[in-house]
Amino acid sequence: MNSEKIRTAADATEPQVRRPSRRSILRAGAAITAASALSAAVSGGLAHAEDGTEETVTYDAIIVGAGYAGVTAARDLARQGLRVMLLEARSRIGGRTWTDTFAGHAVEMGGTWVDPASQPHVGAELNRYGIGLVEDAAPERTFLPTPTGPQEFTPAQGFGQLGLTYERIFEGSTQYFERPFEPLYRSDLITAKDKLSLRDRLNQMALTPEEELLVNGQTAVYSGGSSSTGALTMLAHWWALSGHNNTGWNNTMRYRIAGGTAALINAMLKEAQPTLRLNAPVSQITQGSSGYYYVTTRTGRSYHARGVILAVPVNVWKNIKFSPALPAAQTTATTQGIAVKTGTKLWINARSPQGRFYAQGKEGGSPITMVIPDKPTAEGNLFIAFSTDPTLDPNNVTQVRSAIQQLGANLDIVSIKAHRWGSDEFAGGGWAFRKPGQLTSLYPAVTQPSGRLAFASGDIANGWSGYIDGAIESGKRAAQHIAANV
Repeated sequence: MNSEKIRTAADATEPQVRRPSRRSILRAGAAITAASALSAAVSGGLAHAEDGTEETVTYDAIIVGAGYAGVTAARDLARQGLRVMLLEARSRIGGRTWTDTFAGHAVEMGGTWVDPASQPHVGAELNRYGIGLVEDAAPERTFLPTPTGPQEFTPAQGFGQLGLTYERIFEGSTQYFERPFEPLYRSDLITAKDKLSLRDRLNQMALTPEEELLVNGQTAVYSGGSSSTGALTMLAHWWALSGHNNTGWNNTMRYRIAGGTAALINAMLKEAQPTLRLNAPVSQITQGSSGYYYVTTRTGRSYHARGVILAVPVNVWKNIKFSPALPAAQTTATTQGIAVKTGTKLWINARSPQGRFYAQGKEGGSPITMVIPDKPTAEGNLFIAFSTDPTLDPNNVTQVRSAIQQLGANLDIVSIKAHRWGSDEFAGGGWAFRKPGQLTSLYPAVTQPSGRLAFASGDIANGWSGYIDGAIESGKRAAQHIAANV
């Protein structure tokens, strides 16, 4: 029996919807890929199981990957009357985003937060489908590293000090990212900045030990474990997109989509009504002598179309055979990688004598770098944690408890649900984070189509790379190209 089959599932729901209000909470790990996704496909006749007969339909476009970029492209092309097929390697849509259940709650195993105020593409989609926001509750206390060990601070003290240090790190970004959605607009200024790693920038600043410890845990985890591997311009780009200020920065981890991110991607897919194949990992994309593209899955099934949109993570492009070969910029991008290859997200159901706390480690310290409070459970409270340490077993209660104790906090752990995005063959990594030099060496070429093969991924957004907003942006751009050329 052919393994390309279809599953359906209902949307996850959140219990409370509120209008946005001002609050400051530390932004941490919000870039874990681009979007929270469905556990499976939308019901309603959108998807079709294969029946063993040979496909004879010529599609206007085949989209490889059903995350936010791919579903956005499918929706936009369908609105123009084009015949679209969507091929997804997993048994669910959403890619690196994934709405699941744990401890009696809907939880996001991938990307989670949105900020319509600074993220125009996701804001427009939420308005389009009449979907609201849920605001996170603030932590009651914070634990941050100091030269004498972890110490407790009030949220106002801890986040306030962090914000002041970030303002210094990103000094000058109002000039070199004058137009954040056009990242190379000031190429005369950005070229020198793009050579710097976050470690280079921290060294330039000659921070006190107290100031350094406040931020190096964050710069390290965003970069993938070491501040030396992530570009200053990546974090500065997010800061610029947030409005060049700490309030906007904090707001990027303040709101979630009502009903979960599944609610939005479900609505988009329902409108698109593409032919959808799940469990259909693509092995080869070939352009024939006639100009048509042939897309072959691992089962050997081949589909053909006038155009193709590659909407899977950049890190896994190299796992697909292309004929003709990918252009130079795309080849370099997938060889180097963009998404953090060791990114892991954990949900922890635990009793906490310290209530709802935020805890952050130092670079090279605990294998868990950030712990963020979430919803109450029957046993206690949910906490979100992030790690880039490949030696951590995220499902080992003893290891996880010890790692959190190194942050100065304590949890009586009931259960854990975790996902290693770097070990996921269809992701190849978690949140996008460019390396030094990648912005100026890969852009804009990495975003440009090759004939009627277009590229759509939150990894290569001009704006919010690594966020839902960036995935939607890239999906819309790819769809525009295909619609104009098929």
